Amino acid sequence: MKKYNPIFSLLLITFSVSACGQTSDTLATDSTKQNNMTIMSPVYDTATFGAGCFWCVEAQFQLLDGVISVSSGYSGGTVKNPSYDQVCTGRTGHAEVCQIVFDTTKISYDEMLAAFWQSHDPTQLNRQGNDVGTQYRSVIYYHNEEQKRKAEHYKQELNTQNTWGAPVVTEISPFTVFYKAEEYHQNYYNQNSNQGYCQYVVKPKVDKFKKVFKDKMK
Repeated sequence: MKKYNPIFSLLLITFSVSACGQTSDTLATDSTKQNNMTIMSPVYDTATFGAGCFWCVEAQFQLLDGVISVSSGYSGGTVKNPSYDQVCTGRTGHAEVCQIVFDTTKISYDEMLAAFWQSHDPTQLNRQGNDVGTQYRSVIYYHNEEQKRKAEHYKQELNTQNTWGAPVVTEISPFTVFYKAEEYHQNYYNQNSNQGYCQYVVKPKVDKFKKVFKDKMK
């Protein structure tokens, strides 16, 4: 059971007070540009997260303002170009992940991390609910040292504050390669919202996500 704590609240509050996750320097730059009647150009970055079934993760992150694209796929394994059936055996070492391209002028990596930890239960080892297996592990694949530093920092703070009442077991590993999943997995929830798994597993997560990040929806 998650409980209130100031560290997690600090993560969430950036959605409402940081002008779309920008730093004070960026805000000052924006102000100057606005005075000159110019528009700040988008700056894209990439995050790769695993948080259980990628249908759930994709459906949640697609909602965030500043997210440009979300692709479901596989990372962290030893088999090249694995199929979904291979990954489901748990023997390839891959995790189901989403690779997310986002506009840093609208949403920060800190905010992406807040959304990541809210999107699933990071105290579960190799499972999310009834989805069991190493492919469903909680994992952050960092793309640079700054992403690594932030992920490790927030994980430590969440554990220090005992946010979930149990240790956060999220794996934090360097990104190596992303294999895009089969086409029928892409945009899955939006195209299959009446399917049983979507109704009973994905939809409740999406509804909760919308409530938590209501000020950051597209």
